[in-house]
Amino acid sequence: MSGLISQWNRLTGLLSGKVGESIALLITRFALAGVFWRSYKTKVEEGSWFDITDTTYFLFQEEYSGVPLPSDFAAHMATYSEFLFPILLVFGLFTRFAGAALLGMTLVIQFFVYSTADHWWGVHIIWVAMAAILISRGPGLISLDALLGRATAAKAA
Repeated sequence: MSGLISQWNRLTGLLSGKVGESIALLITRFALAGVFWRSYKTKVEEGSWFDITDTTYFLFQEEYSGVPLPSDFAAHMATYSEFLFPILLVFGLFTRFAGAALLGMTLVIQFFVYSTADHWWGVHIIWVAMAAILISRGPGLISLDALLGRATAAKAA
């Protein structure tokens, strides 16, 4: 029995170390980025980067009218945010800032667009959890943030 416990402790030590945590944070970054990137792709004309669709403008005027911003401005801000912040997350650059921005977007969506408990417990709580993990733990070792941190530390030394 002690051999099994010893192996279990070794396994959990490996998984909870810096490498295991960094892999989990990388997966979390990609998962959260994927949610918002797919949303970005629905807002722009196919084959373009920033040509916002008429449907997007319509949705912000009608369906998302609870957002306390002018609808055209909100459509642009949401589209550009859903473009930029997922890219930052994938590269692990300014990860905590990108996570905080997407957390803010999630809360706006929850409170001003889809304010039902079904949306909160169905999906938004998961987005909040992923953003909170990235804000609190950072991007992990597999990131540009970590690379820049190491370069800055080496330069300071």
